[in-house]
Amino acid sequence: MTGSEETPSFRLAYVPGVTPTKWVRIWNERLPDIPLDLVQVPAADAFGTLRAGDADAGFVRLPVDGADLAAIPLYTETTVVVIPKDHLVAAVDEVTTEDLADDIVLHPLDDSLDWERLPGRPAIERPATTADAIELVAAGVGVLVVPQSLARLHHRKDLTYRPVSDAPVSRVALSWPQDETTDRVEDFIGIVRGRTVNSSRGRRPEPAEPKAGRTATATGGARRKPTAGKQTGDGRRRGTGAAPKGGKRGKPRRRS
Repeated sequence: MTGSEETPSFRLAYVPGVTPTKWVRIWNERLPDIPLDLVQVPAADAFGTLRAGDADAGFVRLPVDGADLAAIPLYTETTVVVIPKDHLVAAVDEVTTEDLADDIVLHPLDDSLDWERLPGRPAIERPATTADAIELVAAGVGVLVVPQSLARLHHRKDLTYRPVSDAPVSRVALSWPQDETTDRVEDFIGIVRGRTVNSSRGRRPEPAEPKAGRTATATGGARRKPTAGKQTGDGRRRGTGAAPKGGKRGKPRRRS
C-alpha cells in the first residue's frame, strides 16, 4: 500500500447515471475526519481521471480499458429505450430490438452500451452526448437506447421509456489504479462491499483502554482467589467442608 502518500481528502469520481449518495453517507459516518470530495466526469474520461491521479477511485462503466486499473463489479443496469409519450412503443410494457426496426435509433458518441449490431435505422449524424440525443428524441427525430439510470437522469415530462429485453446491458463497477491501493481505498472498498466497521478488511478501530482497577500478576495473569475459610494456628483451615481424619460421615444421632 501507499498509505503514507495519501491526500488530505478522499476523491471519488463517478460517471453520469451513478448515484453515490448511499456510500458517501456511510463514509461520512465512519470517517468524519476525512472529507470525501465527489468528482463528476463524463464516462469517456473516467479512466483517464483515475490514471492522472485526479481521483483516488471512481464509479465507472465496464469494461475497464487496461490492466493497470482494478475493478469490482457492483451491479447491472436494465437497458431501456427513450421515446416520446405518444410513440407506439409507449403502449407496451417491454420491447425487443426488432420492435425498433423502423425507427431511427440515435447512437451518441458517449454511448456506454457494447453493441454488436445497432438496432433500427441510423441517424445521419451521431449526437455528441446522451443529453444531445435526448433533445433530438424530444424533437421527434428518433429514439434512444440507454441504461435506465441515464433515462432517469435526463427525465422530461414529454418523454418516457420502456425496457428492451435483448439489448446489451451496462455494468457499473468501482475502479482505481492497481498501484495506488491506499488504506483509504481499502476503506471505501469495504463500504461498497458491505463490510462492517469492525471487519478485518475494514478500517481498524483504536485499541481499547485497559479497565481501571483490574489486578494482574507480574506475568500478566489474574491473581487466584484465596481458598474460602479461615486459617487456624496449626495451619489447618476451618469451614472448608473437609471431615476430620478418622471421623465418620453422615447425620448426627439425636440424643434421647
